[in-house]
Amino acid sequence: MSSTTSGTRVQRMPRAQRRAQLLEAALTIFVSKGYHSAAMEDIAEEAGVSKPVLYQHFPGKLELYLALLDNQCDHLEGLVLEALNSSDDHEERVYATVLAFFEFVADEGGAFRLIYESDLTNEPQVRHRIDALEAQLGEAMAQRIIQDTPLPMELAEMLGLAMAGAAQVMARTWLAHGAHFPKEVAAQAAGHLAWRGLGSFPVNRMGAPVDPGTDNPQAG
Repeated sequence: MSSTTSGTRVQRMPRAQRRAQLLEAALTIFVSKGYHSAAMEDIAEEAGVSKPVLYQHFPGKLELYLALLDNQCDHLEGLVLEALNSSDDHEERVYATVLAFFEFVADEGGAFRLIYESDLTNEPQVRHRIDALEAQLGEAMAQRIIQDTPLPMELAEMLGLAMAGAAQVMARTWLAHGAHFPKEVAAQAAGHLAWRGLGSFPVNRMGAPVDPGTDNPQAG
């Protein structure tokens, strides 16, 4: 059965399916306009529903934004946890974890902007969710680090937080500079940096980085 509002025929659908549709529309609007410039009317129009239908599911714009943010935080955490459990090899897990951040940032919906580039980070409820996500990611990485190294938990937590922060910054930098090469290539380079550190990259005798297209002057 369907209902008609303002001349627009809206197809009834299961509540969970409708909620998912509204969240998808909200993602499009919030990413393109930002929180402050977005209006519930914009989201309803994007979803092809009336404003009353939207308000049946979300009492206000902030509640809608928080529901969407919760979804995306859970999604990123799931990607990272899957990567951390993807292999028994420590090095392979590092590369997989870095790639997880690139996968999240490369998603066409731009959901990463809600977490890392939000115009609402001064809102306490938003800040709390983002801080909690960062802590959870750092903790998950730290647990893996202490399994594979003799480092104390305090250092492992610091390294876990640093790795999560570096991975998302490198992924966003890759995207911001036009993503001129595949994310797998970028993630491999970022993973190499995370695994080996800057000191492992070849340098010439003057200390300048070697052009990847040339032979290492120190080799041979």
